[in-house]
Amino acid sequence: MGLGLDRRGQLTTPPMDKPRLAGWYRGGPAPGEAGTAVVVGHLDTRSGPAVFAGLSTLKPGQPVEARRADGRTAVYTVDAVRMYEKARFPSQEVYSARNRPELRLITCGGVYDKKTGYQSNVVVFAHLTKTY
Repeated sequence: MGLGLDRRGQLTTPPMDKPRLAGWYRGGPAPGEAGTAVVVGHLDTRSGPAVFAGLSTLKPGQPVEARRADGRTAVYTVDAVRMYEKARFPSQEVYSARNRPELRLITCGGVYDKKTGYQSNVVVFAHLTKTY
C-alpha cells in the first residue's frame, strides 16, 4: 500500500489491523526505480508477529525481493542492518537518494515500553541487484 507523511512530517505506517501488510512511501521512487525506495512494516502487533518480524536477522549479502505493481520483482542485496533510537533517527542517511537504486526496509525494534512503544527503529540498507 502507498504511505504518506503525517502532520508532523513523519512517515505513516500500515494499519495495525493488517499486520502482514508492508507500505511503500509513495512520495519517493517505487522499488526497482532510480533513487531510494522506502518500505515500512510492523514488527509485531497484539495478535503476534507481523510482516517485518524477522527483519533484524537479515545479514549483508542476503537477497530481498520486492514485488512491483507491474508484476515484476526487484531483487536487492542487503548492505547493512542498523538500529537507531527514534529520538536520534538519521533521516538524511536513511532517506536520501543515492547514485543507484536502493531500498530501505524499516520497522520498530529495541526496548519496548507499554506507554511509548518501541524505542528504536531497525533499518535494512540494500541495493538493486536485478529485476525480473
